[in-house]
Amino acid sequence: MSTERDFTEFYLATYRRLVGQLFVLTGSRHDAEELAQEAFSRALPRWAKISRYEAPEAWVRRVAFHLAFSRRRKAVRGAHALLRLGTSRTHHDDGRDSVAVAEALRAVPVRHRRALVLHYVVDLPVRDVAAELGVPENTVKTWLRRGRQQLQAALMDDTTPTDALLIHLRP
Repeated sequence: MSTERDFTEFYLATYRRLVGQLFVLTGSRHDAEELAQEAFSRALPRWAKISRYEAPEAWVRRVAFHLAFSRRRKAVRGAHALLRLGTSRTHHDDGRDSVAVAEALRAVPVRHRRALVLHYVVDLPVRDVAAELGVPENTVKTWLRRGRQQLQAALMDDTTPTDALLIHLRP
């Protein structure tokens, strides 16, 4: 019974934060909520083990991010199929609000985007991002630099630093 209570407390303490992070990653509140719920539903049967981890929230976030990227890959494959059939792309406004930044993040490669979200939105230091992604710290630094450059290009804005834009996306 206490395991169930512990999971409920964990869920209540971390759900909103995870949804906010996923919103920045996906650009869709609905998708963010759905992905978070799926990640927590996968954690529940494993909670006895996950609860002993140093950072159970990182496990749930990793699962949710993996689900988001998997969904994204499927959507890209579907879009490519539609393009082969002659369907045209839609154009999105590149404004400076949170939704525009989240949309611009879609132009950034997945590994760079993950590093950006973990560092600027989740507010993890570089060493923790490296540990969560399983790469060296210098790799994370490179991904952050390249990701900022790619985000800046996607926003087509030379005046506002991208790290300032990303920090404002924190839930």
